[in-house]
Amino acid sequence: MTAGTPPSHAPTRSLTTSYIVFMIVAAAAPLSAMVGTVPLAFAIGTAEGVPAAFAFAGVTLLCFSVGYAISARRTGGSGGFYASIADGLGRPTAVGSGWVAVVSYNCATIGLVGALGYFTSLVLSDHGVHLSWEWCAVIGLALIAVLGYRDIAISARVLAVLMLAEIGILAALDVAVLVRHGVHALPGASFTWHAATGPGVGVSLMFAFVSFIGFESAALYGKEAKNPRRSVPRATYVAAVLISGFYALTSWEAVGAIGSGQVRETAGKQLGDLFFTLGDDYLGSTGSTVLQIMLCSSLFAATLALHSASNRYAQVLADDGLLPSFLGRLHPKHGSPHLAGVVQVAVCAAAVVGFAAGGLDPYANMTTSMLGLGTLGIVVLQALAALSAVALRRKGIRLGWWQGTVLPLLGFAGLAATVYLVVGNFDVLTGATGGVVIQLPWVIPLVAALGVLWALRLRAVAPARYRALATAHVAPEDQAGRTAPNQAPAPAPVSKPA
Repeated sequence: MTAGTPPSHAPTRSLTTSYIVFMIVAAAAPLSAMVGTVPLAFAIGTAEGVPAAFAFAGVTLLCFSVGYAISARRTGGSGGFYASIADGLGRPTAVGSGWVAVVSYNCATIGLVGALGYFTSLVLSDHGVHLSWEWCAVIGLALIAVLGYRDIAISARVLAVLMLAEIGILAALDVAVLVRHGVHALPGASFTWHAATGPGVGVSLMFAFVSFIGFESAALYGKEAKNPRRSVPRATYVAAVLISGFYALTSWEAVGAIGSGQVRETAGKQLGDLFFTLGDDYLGSTGSTVLQIMLCSSLFAATLALHSASNRYAQVLADDGLLPSFLGRLHPKHGSPHLAGVVQVAVCAAAVVGFAAGGLDPYANMTTSMLGLGTLGIVVLQALAALSAVALRRKGIRLGWWQGTVLPLLGFAGLAATVYLVVGNFDVLTGATGGVVIQLPWVIPLVAALGVLWALRLRAVAPARYRALATAHVAPEDQAGRTAPNQAPAPAPVSKPA
């Protein structure tokens, strides 16, 4: 398949706004974030000020979502960061960003596979079933492979059930804390200036933004959405509000349950067991067991969601001739990028074999390094997408100052600061003290530079292919008549970047 050639089979347009929201929230994995990152933020971050960090991250990402929604409407709600960045910053930057997206989402998926195998093995062991993390990971991958191969609506329904279950158990914990402590479950100290900006504020903000990874993936499902220009922006806004509100509230009530003055010490001692201890205290032993089970299902849901996102980035770039063409083929019945999914599962399986053969820890080595690298790449792409929305003005697009400049710039500022924090605290994020892992952030600029150089080469030797970049993946009905808000229709497709 060459750039500009539509796929042989159209994807099934079966996703509604609610299903896209389920997929986004599942990718963010609320329960995994609460269990895995909040205790660390309590222990080495701002302690009782962590809820304020989640609130700040949510507001920043809402600002980002304004610009991202503009691009989603202009690009037909498809193509993710690749299409969004092409729209504002041009093709060379888009190709570099597209390659970074493929690397980042695949690394993040590999990291989650390690966590899925590790925690599933631990939970099974606690209940008398002994199965190695490798086999747990392989079984999880097999299920993901089957679901990813089929119509996206099936994965969306599975994710909806799993997401509602994990939200439900955390909501039950929130209610139990509120019933026992009343208004004291929501201590005002968490949102004081002193607590929110105290020692460790950088670490808290880093973990807060990391916990949102995957929420931007709505724009990858435009081809499979019933009404992409409407549902993709709506799903992004709804997911940002839901995730930030839920994170802030649950971490706030955890502070109330522990006590403001004891948060740092208690979290430092218990770390990953903190929320299981709270579950045992407020929901009983049954509640704690359900929390353990839901943690495994949360990791499975997050892995499936990122697997789906990885496949669609591979499909988009393959359609444009930037990856092997077979990755862009759609299943004749299911409309899914099935071959991209098979390759993605094979890559994850190879990573499991490699880390296991090397005697490396699935969580301390595989999850922290791969998820850390994937997280960094995705935050970089978010920052570029925010900047891309601002750059639309140079194309003569008429947008209001708040919508087209102020809010996207605020989002860019917060995300750029997050990139700085993640790079500066990569050892904290990954738990590494040196060696190759500390050098992993260099992968992102290296891949981006290679993508830019490849685009410039195409411009010189294959100008027709170059001009078709970032347009081939958009459905024919979306290519015609794309307009920005408050802009009259143009005679030519506005999606082609200058």
